[in-house]
Amino acid sequence: HFAVLPSISRILLSSLSVRSTSTTPPHNHTLTMSMNQLIPIVNKLQDVFHSVGMLDTIDLPQIAVVGSQSSGKSSVLENIVGKDFLPRGTGIVTRRPLVLQLIHTNEGEEYGEFLHLPKRKISDFEEIRNEIQAETERVTGKEGKSISALPIHLKIHSPHVLNLTLIDLPGITKVPVGNQPKDIEYQIKQMILQYIKKPNCIILAVSPANTDIANSEALKLARAVDKSGDRTVGVLTKLDLMDKGTDAMDVINGKHVPLKLGFVGVVLRGQQDIESNKPIKDALENEAEFFKNHPAYRSVANRMGIAFLTKKLNGILLEHIRKCLPEIRSKISALISKAQQRLSEYGVPLEESEMNHGAMLLQLLTQFSKEFGDVIEGTNVDLTTDELFGGARINHIFTEKFYPMLEKMDACEGLTDYDIRTAIRNAKGPRTSLFIPEASFVMLVKKQVKKLEDPSLRCVNQVFEELVAIVDHAEKHLVRFPKLRERTKEFVADLLRRYETPLKVFIKNLIQIELAYINTNHPDFFDGGNSSFMIMSQQFQTNVNGQKQQQGPPVPQRRSNPSQQAGAPQEVGIFFDFGWRNCGLWEVT
Repeated sequence: HFAVLPSISRILLSSLSVRSTSTTPPHNHTLTMSMNQLIPIVNKLQDVFHSVGMLDTIDLPQIAVVGSQSSGKSSVLENIVGKDFLPRGTGIVTRRPLVLQLIHTNEGEEYGEFLHLPKRKISDFEEIRNEIQAETERVTGKEGKSISALPIHLKIHSPHVLNLTLIDLPGITKVPVGNQPKDIEYQIKQMILQYIKKPNCIILAVSPANTDIANSEALKLARAVDKSGDRTVGVLTKLDLMDKGTDAMDVINGKHVPLKLGFVGVVLRGQQDIESNKPIKDALENEAEFFKNHPAYRSVANRMGIAFLTKKLNGILLEHIRKCLPEIRSKISALISKAQQRLSEYGVPLEESEMNHGAMLLQLLTQFSKEFGDVIEGTNVDLTTDELFGGARINHIFTEKFYPMLEKMDACEGLTDYDIRTAIRNAKGPRTSLFIPEASFVMLVKKQVKKLEDPSLRCVNQVFEELVAIVDHAEKHLVRFPKLRERTKEFVADLLRRYETPLKVFIKNLIQIELAYINTNHPDFFDGGNSSFMIMSQQFQTNVNGQKQQQGPPVPQRRSNPSQQAGAPQEVGIFFDFGWRNCGLWEVT
């Protein structure tokens, strides 16, 4: 792409000079000469963009020829050129778009040039026809059943043509023939629409005059993209084949289908004339005689025929280019600026650099590493304001995702009273004990602590993804060398993965350490136990006082253990099942 920048720049400078010259007074002879240079300039741009695969990047002014099969579309083009050069036959003959660039020369030699055959001049137009056929079959095959949107570019230099650019598109068909795809009509229409939907495309709609104009497929497609008829030129063929006593003056005058650019009637060679190799020059003379002598067309004979159509198309295209030129120049300048900016990112060419390859490699990797660190530390100059990135994103993962997730976790989530009672009974085995089995408590606590593992591992995955995204950002320093960029990216990602695996193992080990020993002497646990003891002591004292009133003399109290802490309950014999259930010990733990 960068190799064509000088060519595009020179073409733009040419267009600037033509633009400035075209502002001279109309009586100046240089105006017409300068305006005629516009079409070759657009042709050069078209060739340049096609050579680098950027033809769809910019909408260049052009004329697309649209018509149904057997409408005379190919004959119109051959009469404009004055030579037989298009393939003929039954079915779909035009299976690839043909970009036809007509270039007026002052020399007597007539020849054609294909873009895919550079620097080869073909003076034999029969050879040009064979080359079009061969190039078409090279892409679409010899069976003749498929079509392709890849265009063929052909330049014809001749002193008998006006500067003009025409695109011959496949003829519209309604019914698939032979081994053609069932959706061949849809394929052809979609290809045609790709060209004529562009605002800078002039539509040359070819329709036979001996059929109802309301059924014209070419005009239907043109109206679909050009509803006001501002950029459609109508061409009526086969005027000489209409029934006696009928004419197409209502259509030519725009009474049926109004087009701002109007209709032009033409008379072409018939199938018998083509088979007998009737010269196109003789056919043009017969056409002029037809319009001159026909009672209905005599009054508009000066606005009919191939000669008038060619001049009309040349004037329309020139005026259209003149209007579009400022916008085209602006778009191309923007593309050049963007390409030059990208080219500058590649740095000094290797053959011009004073640095050896080893030193350059070290410099590139150092820049990559520094960029990676700067993004994490937040000192990168290319800070974005659209979203969190780099170190800020990692901090967000810890503070806004991981920690709040732990805070919201309920220690008793998933545990019911039934689960607790079942765990206690299972821990007793076949025995009936007075105390709550510690094994049941440990088992239930381990089950809840295990839930900390999944959010911790998810946090590791999120941080890993962000580090990989930082690698994608830092690789901009290596864009000049695609293989080095891919190898560096692959190496760093593999390095991060090698650290990710032991980190996850470490986190799992931490959880296993917590599960290996449940510390019931923790201050938080012990304070909760004191509260439980006080509640159960009060409940026990109430029960004892009730028994005293019923049974008489008081029961002697056991001495308190001097080793017990102040505030601890005196009675410990209450740790049996009803105490667990009634005093809510699980809520305390």
